[in-house]
Amino acid sequence: MDTKTTILIKTDKKIKTDAQKAAKEIGVPLATVLGMYLRKFAREKSIEFTALVPNAKTARMLRRSQKEYERGEYEGPFSNPEDLFKSLTK
Repeated sequence: MDTKTTILIKTDKKIKTDAQKAAKEIGVPLATVLGMYLRKFAREKSIEFTALVPNAKTARMLRRSQKEYERGEYEGPFSNPEDLFKSLTK
């Protein structure tokens, strides 16, 4: 049984574009953001939303780390802090 429905929202074109860009920056489709917001609003009957977007340097480091992980260039998991610190001094 399909329980999905469509909601038509009229908004300023710039707001839509900015919202799509922000959603893309945090890695989720705008429809997911709106769906999450609607579920929370229905459940809590309150309005609040905060998303943290990494700055340019942090975003570069995250992308680099992701590529290293995909190439298998990582260590861990570690069973204790000492092993972690040893890996950092190699």
